[in-house]
Amino acid sequence: MAGTIRAGSTRRHFLSTTATAAAAFGAPHWALAQSAYPNKPVRVIVPFPAGGTTDVVARLVLQKLGELMKASFVVENKGGANGIIGTEQVARAPADGYTLLFNTGGAQTLSPVIYKAGYEAAASFEPIAKVCDVGFVVIARKDLPVNSMQELIALAKKSTDKPLTISSGSSMITLITEQFKRVIGAPHLINAQYKGTSPQMQAVVAGEVDFSFDSFASVEMIRAGRVKALGVMLPHRAESFPQVPTFKELGIKDMDFSSWAGMLAPKGTPKEIVQALAKGVDQVMQMPDVLAKLKTYDYVPTRITPEAFGKQLQAENDRWKQVVKDTGFKIE
Repeated sequence: MAGTIRAGSTRRHFLSTTATAAAAFGAPHWALAQSAYPNKPVRVIVPFPAGGTTDVVARLVLQKLGELMKASFVVENKGGANGIIGTEQVARAPADGYTLLFNTGGAQTLSPVIYKAGYEAAASFEPIAKVCDVGFVVIARKDLPVNSMQELIALAKKSTDKPLTISSGSSMITLITEQFKRVIGAPHLINAQYKGTSPQMQAVVAGEVDFSFDSFASVEMIRAGRVKALGVMLPHRAESFPQVPTFKELGIKDMDFSSWAGMLAPKGTPKEIVQALAKGVDQVMQMPDVLAKLKTYDYVPTRITPEAFGKQLQAENDRWKQVVKDTGFKIE
């Protein structure tokens, strides 16, 4: 499924990094030394189905980027295999700046650890920009007979004859789900796989599964009472649901996971193109309407250099390797 985007109070962490990032990126300019990049439409692969939060954030950022660069960015949703299909496609694409990737932390740094992926987290790509950090909220179907995380855990542990089901739509949420089963002592829970975070969330709304770890795609569904929010995996309570406690408040340990959304290019993409795109995204991440939209998902906007983003990719990849080794996690 494809869509075309044509040109036409943030948190303290974001504010504290703004001055440093601005100095690193410098003033924006779109005329590169030897080419007027981009001089044709740029394909941006989102390796998840349309409608998920990654897709929504990508389209928001790319529309603004297109306006700045007077260019056309064409979003193509290539979902499947926990983000691997679309990510592999970009890894194999020509390194000319006309095929880019808008990915998540899970698909980028975890999927290559637990699946047979045709790319490496850092070595196969040129990092451009991390747009935001992403937490998670536990949502349950509206008719599940629980109203708190404590009640959910109690029900999950005792439902051995008819185990509760959990939907997962990305490699990271798959591992988070397995970790949760271990932490609460309920290995019998069924981890149901979906092709993306949007179908994963919709499965809870439709009552196909009992609950899920959602990346705040369900904000409107929670507000409308179509699903229940029981707990958040954030350092603090979510602004959207201040009444919902954090895992730390609930005393649930070893569940400090988070993700991100960001843009990358195939390895070998010219540095001047990477820098031009990075400067453009940096400008977008200062726009009040963009920040306001991210805030509705409780996403934390970020501004770091491509070099810093690259170091994070490698560090996360190394961490996931250690987590998988320590937990003995395996995909059946």
